[in-house]
Amino acid sequence: MKIDFSAITEQCVAHVRGGEKELYKRAFSDGRIEIMLDRLACGASIGLHTHEDSCEVIYVLSGVASLCCDGAEETVLPAQAHYCPKGGTHTMKNNGTEELVFLAIVPKQ
Repeated sequence: MKIDFSAITEQCVAHVRGGEKELYKRAFSDGRIEIMLDRLACGASIGLHTHEDSCEVIYVLSGVASLCCDGAEETVLPAQAHYCPKGGTHTMKNNGTEELVFLAIVPKQ
């Protein structure tokens, strides 16, 4: 099944999970998985949250992601991925000098 993100209307979501500024997202969901193409401007963040019923994979397309997962700080660059396991707690911020663009995949488990 092909997912064409250019055909999905982009939504602006302010203060995601208590984070700073806005997240711009194009999302596909079939109830079993959510696949999102997201953008965070410089200084924007997604607040600290726990994945109670899912894991999450974040694949960086451009920009630099600063993440903290279960207390461990990490920087994720283009062509790298971050994995937050089910039950894990993480947060993400764009501390870089350019927009952060990433693909996020959240399967329900």
